[in-house]
Amino acid sequence: MRNRGATIIIENGRIALIKRTKPHKTYYVFPGGGIEDGETPEEAAIRETYEELGVHVRIQRPFKILEYNGRQHFFLADIIGGKFGTGTGEEYFHTSVQRGLYEPIWIDMADLPSLDVRPKVIVELLLAK
Repeated sequence: MRNRGATIIIENGRIALIKRTKPHKTYYVFPGGGIEDGETPEEAAIRETYEELGVHVRIQRPFKILEYNGRQHFFLADIIGGKFGTGTGEEYFHTSVQRGLYEPIWIDMADLPSLDVRPKVIVELLLAK
């Protein structure tokens, strides 16, 4: 179990996600990853978002903490720099059939209910607002 920090970035009615494609399965996740020693959840979310999406973000506020395979911290965030889709995280260079493909993508908020976005509870909370 590893604690994680993740961002929720919404701009112009679209949300930034990572499309995960594995054999016989496609789903979407929020940018983020494990909290390293000495890091706060916010710092991990900022670092991981840059590694995965290629953008610098500013945290607006905490959104939700989920207990699932550790504590998962979700933060609403704004892009303040960088270029979307230029992430340099290891997931882009150390690919395998098991890990699958990672693709930064903008999704219309209206399309969220029809997609397999994980964790689903975050989508439900976003759409309830």
